[in-house]
Amino acid sequence: MTQELFAAIPSPPQGVWHLGPIPIRAYALCIMTGVIVAILWSRKRYAARGGDPEVVMDAAVYVIIFGLIGGRAYHVLTQWDSYFCSDCQPLRVFNLTEGGLGILGAISLATVAVWLRFRRLGLSFATFADAVAPTIAVAQAIGRLGNWFNQELYGRETTVPWGLEIYRRVDDTGHYAPLSGHSTGEVLTVVHPTFLYEGLCSLAVAAILVWADRRFSLTGGRLFALYAVGYSVSRLWVESMRSDPANHIMGLRVNTVMYAIVLLCAVAFFLLRGSAMRARALQEANQRTSDDARG
Repeated sequence: MTQELFAAIPSPPQGVWHLGPIPIRAYALCIMTGVIVAILWSRKRYAARGGDPEVVMDAAVYVIIFGLIGGRAYHVLTQWDSYFCSDCQPLRVFNLTEGGLGILGAISLATVAVWLRFRRLGLSFATFADAVAPTIAVAQAIGRLGNWFNQELYGRETTVPWGLEIYRRVDDTGHYAPLSGHSTGEVLTVVHPTFLYEGLCSLAVAAILVWADRRFSLTGGRLFALYAVGYSVSRLWVESMRSDPANHIMGLRVNTVMYAIVLLCAVAFFLLRGSAMRARALQEANQRTSDDARG
């Protein structure tokens, strides 16, 4: 189906280039760029909190390794029938060139890995998590550009001026190849660029986190929890516009259910942690007053 609009956002003609026999994938480049930006900014933010910036490099190794594992595992588990059906090829699970990384799985497993690493080093994970919270949001925004090149994670058909044109892509033999092929110029449909919405929301979340950090000096993991709240809210909104195939739980997309759970947990942590920290501060103040009275 072809739609004609007064204006629309074009998709890139291709997402893969070749340097001789070596494929250069825009999706991978966007993720790498996001990681580099996050590392550089995290070093500055962690140092401002009294941490050793070199620790960020140590943590980055764990984030990259376990982020890839967790991201792929989440994607496969939530799209199980695409990899383990009667006509499927299970080994595709290990083929990252097809895309398929779930941010929730990547962040979750990377968070656990870095938390265990910091426990071993005797460092405060909460301080580190608060330092990197806005940098993660920016990295996600940059990484989402990779979905633009891959023509994926888009929403329903639309006639809005900022709709995204999805092109028919074919390989050198003329066969349909949406990820690795090149555009024929034929517009298959025009859709909501939900990856762009999510990227812009991630930048907004990062800006809010920086402001909140300066205004309220959020510590104890609360800034990271606020990141989880902000990203979950934006993701729930984006999921409501997605139309790509997805497994469902109780009639809702799997991601909708998962991010609703994350949102509730993050809000609970933020409130309970704040209450506990205020109670501790009050107790310490009373103790100092008592000591001064006795002295």
